[in-house]
Amino acid sequence: MVPEKLPKSLLVIGSGAIGIEFASFYRDLGVEVTVVEVLDRVLPVEDEEISAFATKACEKQGMKIFTSTQVKELKKNADSVVATLVQGDKSQQLEVERVILAIGIVGNVENIGLEKTKVKVDRTHIVIDQWCNTGEPGMYAIGDVVGPPWLAHKAMHEGVMCVERIAGLNTVHPLDVGNIPGCTYCRPQVASVGLTEAKAKAAGYQVRVGHFPFIGNGKAIALGEPEGMVKTVFDAKTGELLGAHMVGAEVTELIQGYAIAKTMEGTEQELMATIFPHPTLSEMMHESVLDAYGRALHI
Repeated sequence: MVPEKLPKSLLVIGSGAIGIEFASFYRDLGVEVTVVEVLDRVLPVEDEEISAFATKACEKQGMKIFTSTQVKELKKNADSVVATLVQGDKSQQLEVERVILAIGIVGNVENIGLEKTKVKVDRTHIVIDQWCNTGEPGMYAIGDVVGPPWLAHKAMHEGVMCVERIAGLNTVHPLDVGNIPGCTYCRPQVASVGLTEAKAKAAGYQVRVGHFPFIGNGKAIALGEPEGMVKTVFDAKTGELLGAHMVGAEVTELIQGYAIAKTMEGTEQELMATIFPHPTLSEMMHESVLDAYGRALHI
């Protein structure tokens, strides 16, 4: 994480949030970056339209991206690494100075005294209930070590919830993972909360989907950031906000508005009736909601 010098070339294995963040960071510093993803698209947990937009943006910046590709071998030389990449029945070798492996997180659970307790560990993660209780009475666990989503704000919320529960407060609610916003700090930024369009349909929902592009927003143009998109997904029957997905400048700030709406079980009616200040990027959130119901104003 603290290299002695900036490498001229870098291979990033894995295109989740961590992989894409490091790829974006190093590319902005002038490093030749190659990203390899075993699945068929980068940022695979994000909405497909957002993934596609982010891919084009990364490639436009000069990144090389290989999807549906496996890294079969890494051979370390004196000051380089030769990677064997396999895509279908095609194989090629890529030589780079450094490699970042970003294909998942495991818990540091060894040799911390868990072996003599009733704490259960499943694939390196500590098993807890909805209140962060482990199998050992009086022992709790929070954060990355208890499993996904591996996010700092999720860990903080678990910590507060856990301590309030210990203190005997009766107003504490279990954590709803569906209300946790996810943020990827690449360029352009990516943020989301709730279900993607595909997952909403797979769950049996009939959906209404709205879009609004950054190019249609005055503040985005004034900032020199016209590349981006806001997408919202609603239950067509009830108007419930099922998910929101964004790519573009400062969307990691904007997503909290949808997170609040989702936590409060808001519908399209409340969001449509909300007054968004002008000129701001947040107006795109309003327009995306309006678009889902054929009422967009500025496009």
